[in-house]
Amino acid sequence: MLRVSSMISTRFEGRGAWALRFPAYRHIKFGSVLSGRFYLWLEGEAPLALDKGDFYLLTGGQPFCSASDLTRTLEDGVAIIRGSRGEDGIARYDGAGEGIPVSLVSGRFTFEDDAPELLLHHLPPLIHLRAAEIGTSALAVILDLLRLESGGMHTGAAVARSSLAALALVYILRAWLESTPQSTGWLGALSDPKIGKALSAMHAEPGKRWTLECLSAHVAMSRTAFANRFRDLVGQPPLDYLQHWRMALARTMLRNTDVPLTELAARMGYLSDTAFSSAFKRNTGTSPGQFRAAGTNRKSRSH
Repeated sequence: MLRVSSMISTRFEGRGAWALRFPAYRHIKFGSVLSGRFYLWLEGEAPLALDKGDFYLLTGGQPFCSASDLTRTLEDGVAIIRGSRGEDGIARYDGAGEGIPVSLVSGRFTFEDDAPELLLHHLPPLIHLRAAEIGTSALAVILDLLRLESGGMHTGAAVARSSLAALALVYILRAWLESTPQSTGWLGALSDPKIGKALSAMHAEPGKRWTLECLSAHVAMSRTAFANRFRDLVGQPPLDYLQHWRMALARTMLRNTDVPLTELAARMGYLSDTAFSSAFKRNTGTSPGQFRAAGTNRKSRSH
């Protein structure tokens, strides 16, 4: 479901005192400190100190700021980064006065399909993983490789950075989930032995004629206990979630495949393409055919 449609990564090296403001963005920004220390905060929130080896994710889309000196007046971060980028792709900026040199690598992911709705809705706007928490995990290895691949014009560096950034996203999310006692939404529910098993079953067989009785029996719970726990963890009843998941899969398949509607309806658990089309239109406000045609037209214009 998580198709990365674009990924931009850059390396920033700052000296002296500086403070930058960045505008709202789409989907996810990530970064890691290669050396030094700087401050990061969402607009209107308290600054957070990041040190060498730390990773962060920004998921809320709101404007944010970064600085080596919290007393400095904020400048336009986008203009500064663009104006200071060298031929090797590294942005080098000399601020006023003296300060600890800072080096960091950062990137932005945008996603196709329903990633914002299914993933970002359940993530905090800022995730911070400290180097001490990461230790010798895979993220520490990824950081070393990002340091290497972002340090100059190596052959295949763009491909390597893109792949490493995608890996960093996976491992940051995994590390955050492991360190969070109980996150909300289906991300947290997946780690629950009973509800996670039910979710995995629905994900694996969305076209099966699931019922509340069937799902509760599948995880060895009473129907009432299962329904209540599922709603508490996921935020909606089991069969509502199933319908939501089927529609998300259907939208993805309509965008990216030429599967006939009759076959798609059967895969989603509907007895006919007419029943599927009615459910799809109630969910999206448009018919499956119109949805597919609109996606095809967008792809044609982009090419």
